[in-house]
Amino acid sequence: MLASDITALWLTIKLAFITAAILLIICIPLAWQLASYKGKLKPILEALIAMPLVLPPTLMGFYLLVLFSPTHAFGQFWFWLTGTQLAFSFQGVVIGSLFYSLPFVMQPLLAGFKQINTTYNQAAVALGISPFKRFMYLTLPLLKPSIGSAFALGFAHTLGEFGLVLMIGGNIQGETQVVSIALYDHVESLNYGAAHQLSLVLLAISFACLVLLFKFNKTVINGAANRA
Repeated sequence: MLASDITALWLTIKLAFITAAILLIICIPLAWQLASYKGKLKPILEALIAMPLVLPPTLMGFYLLVLFSPTHAFGQFWFWLTGTQLAFSFQGVVIGSLFYSLPFVMQPLLAGFKQINTTYNQAAVALGISPFKRFMYLTLPLLKPSIGSAFALGFAHTLGEFGLVLMIGGNIQGETQVVSIALYDHVESLNYGAAHQLSLVLLAISFACLVLLFKFNKTVINGAANRA
């Protein structure tokens, strides 16, 4: 495997791990609130979360590129804050990936919160346990399979990013060139041998992620059946 391909592979894994980890931190409290929210805005909030499922990645990438541009207020603020620009940078790709993979992490968590037996929470309330302690010592342990499933799905989905990464980050080797873009370059240059090698590695990683995903999903189903 070429040195540039190893760099692209490492960058892709790094991007997928950071994206999935940050989304877990963001989505766990949001899913907890949304699962119990019954207000009129719930369909709108759910639709906003699910938007990346139906929007073309290039469309999202275009508007995020405009947002990250040094000529835009947000891009200017980021440059003032950090001294670096978001457009065509790894940091910009990470932020774009958070939007792109949001529903893939959020949905398993929402399903997990909805499956947690309310009897446990009612008993904890009757015992006078605070909401924070109920969340930390009751809800989160019961949610572990869903958290694992959400992380695996978010990680696997980020591995395959192409259009959004290309729009926001371009094709900068060692900075924004992920595996999907490196693979496209090999095919475009008719280097099918390198393309096959890179594809097999990506297939193996994606398959391992899916095995973990189905393992966690099976655990969720079995746990729900045992609590029923």
